[in-house]
Amino acid sequence: MTFSPDELAKRQAIIDHCILMNSSGLNQGTSGNVSIRHGEGLLISPTSRPYASLTPEDIVFIDGDGEPHGRWKPSTEWRFHRDILKTRKDANAVVHAHPTYTTILSIHNKEIPAIHYMLAVFGGPNIRVAPYAIYGSQELSDNAIEALEDRQACILEHHGMISVGASIQQAFWYATELETLARQYHGALLLGEPPLLTDQQIQDVIDKMAGYGLSDKK
Repeated sequence: MTFSPDELAKRQAIIDHCILMNSSGLNQGTSGNVSIRHGEGLLISPTSRPYASLTPEDIVFIDGDGEPHGRWKPSTEWRFHRDILKTRKDANAVVHAHPTYTTILSIHNKEIPAIHYMLAVFGGPNIRVAPYAIYGSQELSDNAIEALEDRQACILEHHGMISVGASIQQAFWYATELETLARQYHGALLLGEPPLLTDQQIQDVIDKMAGYGLSDKK
């Protein structure tokens, strides 16, 4: 196969970030998946393929009609990747993983409230939980889109997390920050129910960050 320089870079970025998901501890095995907007469709990691074995030719293109093109089947979660990128024009990449502390909260159906001012980078005073639906389903996609409204990430009940960004680097940064907040919340809960910042305090941080880049991490 021959790819344009832009497409080749996107395919390699997907591979690099799949490998980084595991080496950073955000994910285990092949349970995570990554996508990047491309033309009228998207490029996405294939299903059940060890990340270290991937080459650019292994990445799957899904066109605007939802039809896959490639040597392998796309990730079983391709549907919410497609739907998120269709509905979120501000997003060009999606990261899905099963990081330990975020998944612990997902098992208990616990959203992350305003425990720390860094919640502001996600767009509001909480990280919502999308209700459980079986993986790969339209119901899961619909639930995720609702939980992601005005947010850069959400938790999937009894499952894991999703983050979105203007670039794959930004989406991955949000995924990492989400897991950090989940770990902090988990630790705080061991001491009791933590005090929270107010919605206005979070909004003040959102307003302060708007001019210098934390809310537009590349």
